[in-house]
Amino acid sequence: MKNIILTLLLSGFVSNLWAQNKITFTIQANKPTATVASTMWGLFFEDINLGADGGLYAELVKNRSFEFDTPLMGWKINSAKDVMYGFYFGSDIQLINQPDKAATNPRFIRVALHKTKKGELSLTNEGFRGMGIKKNLRYEFSVFYRQQTATAMLHAELITEKGDIIGSAVLAPEQTDNRWHKVEMSLTALATEPKANLRLWFEGSGIVDLDMISLFPTDTWKGRKGGLRADLVQMLADMKPGFVRFPGGCIVEGRDLAQRYQWKKTIGPLEERKLIINRWNNEVKTRPVPDYFQSFGLGFLEYFQLCEDIGAEPLPILNCGMACQVNTAELIPLESLDPYVQDALDLIEFANGDGSTPWGKLRADLGHPAPFQLKMLGVGNENFGLPYVERFKRFQQAIQRQYPSVKLVGSTGLLSSGEMFETTNADLRKLKVDIVDEHNYSAPQWFLQNAGRYDHYDRSSTTKVFVGEYAAQSVGMTNPTNKNNWRTALAEAAYMTGLERNADIVQMASYAPLLAHVDGWQWKPDLIWFDNLGVMATPNYYVQQLFGANKGNQVVPMLDKNKLPVTGQDSLYASATLDKAASELIVKVVNAGGKAQSIEANIDGLRKLPLTAKVIMLQNNDLEAENSFTSPAIIAPIESIVNVQNKRLKVDLKGYSFVVMRIKL
Repeated sequence: MKNIILTLLLSGFVSNLWAQNKITFTIQANKPTATVASTMWGLFFEDINLGADGGLYAELVKNRSFEFDTPLMGWKINSAKDVMYGFYFGSDIQLINQPDKAATNPRFIRVALHKTKKGELSLTNEGFRGMGIKKNLRYEFSVFYRQQTATAMLHAELITEKGDIIGSAVLAPEQTDNRWHKVEMSLTALATEPKANLRLWFEGSGIVDLDMISLFPTDTWKGRKGGLRADLVQMLADMKPGFVRFPGGCIVEGRDLAQRYQWKKTIGPLEERKLIINRWNNEVKTRPVPDYFQSFGLGFLEYFQLCEDIGAEPLPILNCGMACQVNTAELIPLESLDPYVQDALDLIEFANGDGSTPWGKLRADLGHPAPFQLKMLGVGNENFGLPYVERFKRFQQAIQRQYPSVKLVGSTGLLSSGEMFETTNADLRKLKVDIVDEHNYSAPQWFLQNAGRYDHYDRSSTTKVFVGEYAAQSVGMTNPTNKNNWRTALAEAAYMTGLERNADIVQMASYAPLLAHVDGWQWKPDLIWFDNLGVMATPNYYVQQLFGANKGNQVVPMLDKNKLPVTGQDSLYASATLDKAASELIVKVVNAGGKAQSIEANIDGLRKLPLTAKVIMLQNNDLEAENSFTSPAIIAPIESIVNVQNKRLKVDLKGYSFVVMRIKL
């Protein structure tokens, strides 16, 4: 690791490199210019790239309630009879659809047994690109059943790709009142398998109906039954996020309004949450995913709970009465917008109301009596133009009237440049919207060139900025060959110094997209990659993590010799903050050039520097370098403790590096 060692040197340091490349800065530690919001660095979550079903939501069974457009997608019927040309034509397993009796979950399967023996009739579920099974871990199997007799037996087996059994249990449904009952049992895995299947053998006689066939690991986040995948949540928690924006993203809009995200349909019993297609199912033509649906097992209650768990403010985004404007651009007429506005008012009551309110009572009845203290709400996602502004205004008027303390986030469109952005941004600011949401997907060079973007924003405006989606694109937006390489991460780090330096303007920022399954992605680049058993952090993740964990709460000037912010002079980018609680000065410096740089920082306002400082560095000489599952630490933080003295800080920066220094005051 010789190429990633940082040395923080004392004032007496002498070398040829220092003499040739010395650059001097001034840090005015006694002149704070802005307060850094607690929400400065956060998370943007959307169910893309199998981010929820197949990802964060730990359910292992795909299409557990047979509600996909192709009802048996993900399932395979194995029968000793009635098979022709690879298709099952028998009557022993039938798919029943009763929308008049169960509007949200109308389908189930009916299994007819005729002295059936184990090995003659079974169902196998393939999971989400297989099921990640861990040796010695217990798995909870559950199913809803209905029957008139009590002779059926159900054998549940975990099997490898080769068909070997690595876990099994037997279930004998007992209730015979012809009503739906939920029953559970456990299986313990005998081996680790990245792409296992769940196989259900049937035995006995009679007719049994089955629905909501489910399998969960028991090592979920905080051990919650039917909960979230712990390793993924831990990755999020480790970023120290100030907020989580959910549920997206383009799925908020939907390709049309019928496919929009409706929060009220994502709470309550799982079997009553109506599944819909995920718009990323066929949005990216080069990466079609026909089995991508939303079960809403990860719904709004779970999102709020996740925020609470990791200490982040919730930022829900709601549909504004407009579908995606690059798809159908479908609109709800203004005179018909009231139900959409009411959804927003009801959501605030659901999050913040006490037990005397209808929606507050429902939240309590669902197991969370305490309010979630919702402070922010987004209206619309990547919407723009006059139709959007007209609809946003209706939401703003209603919410300010009933909940004046809730801040509203407005959308400025797809990208933060061009005529439509300028017009929408200006119109929202005329409405004195609390926060505008800007999105940036551009080449790494754009991020370097725009590190000073917010230095020039109007500081008299009460409207603040949320950089809600950004990521450097190594090839081009939506290009499937984009990479999470060091070039993109380093450019993002440089850009983020500009966001931090302008914390009086920019109060929130989040990279996007957040999660991607290695076998089920639609979009690159992504912050965190995962497979069925493991997680891999990208260089971009470590940049985000270092900013989130080293935020500080007051910006202090860090100026070059001409008393200007450090925004690319000599390929350097920098920001500085004070962490008042820890009594530390935090300095962030990016060297975007390939040559080593030596800097000297004069720190004003301090009597003296401490004897030691903490240094954290990311560095690689190859801008194309990437982390991988086999080599996950090609680019990863390296920490050291170094000696310092006096009020002059000298740092030798390697080429292509990002350094965070924490200095005790």
